[in-house]
Amino acid sequence: MKKLTLILICIATLGLASCKKDTIVQSANNLTIIKYIEPNQWKLSDDGYTYYATINESRIDPRTFEDDGILTYISRGDNNTYEQLPFVYNVDAYSYVIRQGSIEIDIQSSDNQDTTPIKPTTRTRVKIVLIESAQ
Repeated sequence: MKKLTLILICIATLGLASCKKDTIVQSANNLTIIKYIEPNQWKLSDDGYTYYATINESRIDPRTFEDDGILTYISRGDNNTYEQLPFVYNVDAYSYVIRQGSIEIDIQSSDNQDTTPIKPTTRTRVKIVLIESAQ
């Protein structure tokens, strides 16, 4: 009886070990968009707590807005580095809001003593990456 059980376990083990595993990778249609915010485009909110700039982008249509991933990066001073939003630099918190047809970049102070954020004085490069969702 023990031999029969051992033989059945060996057969089951060999049967399970011989299963083939496939990895299926679908390529997605991602899109990278570069935009610029000039220093005079930053506006201060009525309460004085937020500098914001709106980037109009028609490719953020209703389908993209609801179904896809949208990543945003900025290059402060339009240099050769990007920082992914949100982040904090020099007590200012950088974040973004996505709407159909636009992205708003916000800068707010993270300091309770000095609540006015620092306005950018140079051109800011913005990278927007639209990542299509495979549904």
